Amino acid sequence: MIMNLFNDIFWWMKGVTVYALVGESGTGKSFRAKLLAEKYSIDIIIDDGLLIQNDKIIAGHSAKKEKTYMGAVRVALFDDKPHRDEIAKALQKMPKVKKILILGTSEKMVQKIAVRLQLPAPSHIIHIEDIATQEEIDLAIRSRRIEGKHVIPVPSIEIKRNYPQIFYKAVRVFMKHNKPTNTKLFEKSVVRPEFSKKGRVEISEAALSQMVMHCVGEFDKEIKVKKLTIKTDKHGYKFIITIDVPFGTQLTGKIHNMQKYIIENIEKYTGILIEEVSIVIDKISQN
Repeated sequence: MIMNLFNDIFWWMKGVTVYALVGESGTGKSFRAKLLAEKYSIDIIIDDGLLIQNDKIIAGHSAKKEKTYMGAVRVALFDDKPHRDEIAKALQKMPKVKKILILGTSEKMVQKIAVRLQLPAPSHIIHIEDIATQEEIDLAIRSRRIEGKHVIPVPSIEIKRNYPQIFYKAVRVFMKHNKPTNTKLFEKSVVRPEFSKKGRVEISEAALSQMVMHCVGEFDKEIKVKKLTIKTDKHGYKFIITIDVPFGTQLTGKIHNMQKYIIENIEKYTGILIEEVSIVIDKISQN
């Protein structure tokens, strides 16, 4: 808590504003990130494990080079401490940065990234639906799901230098300003990661159930799980856990701590995002 306050004061004194671009996976966020940065005069883009400034990769490594989908998710979330420390230190050494754009699949994800990179919470959240038509989003999703194509918002020379094995092709985009003669050319790189070629890895409900049961048992072996319901939506996973607790349990603090324990451990070891953990107490049992 104290460290977060210190970080907020540090960035406030530097006059830094954090933006976020949120949209489901494959909806065209990376493709539009540079255009959005140009529109709002944003200096830095944080996307899929990379710190990007002026069309150059400054620090980090791309989630696109991972061989598995879950590995890519962990990189995008900066799950590895040396990785997030590298980005955080690079950001703190940049003297003239005023605006930062974080890309993510949900508001929770961009907020988590901001915390891990020691940045303030995003104060301006833009959804992909605000800047792209449904037709454009559908086209991006088709390109991702059928052809396995991903975009990194830097020129091809950067990708060929750092990740030649996944480079597919360069895409050039013209952005028109108010004056017809004032047109800018941006280049982005299309890549085909190994995990995309093999198809997305899904975590089975049975595997998640085992993980939840294990977490509850580790947290307090006296708590018995009676029922577990798992739901998913575009924001992440939701768990509804029905339990029996021993008589005399201090419920308020313990339940909150158990929710936090489950979320932190499952997100850490799987890379998935958990939107909510609801605890339902069925019975208070006598010893």
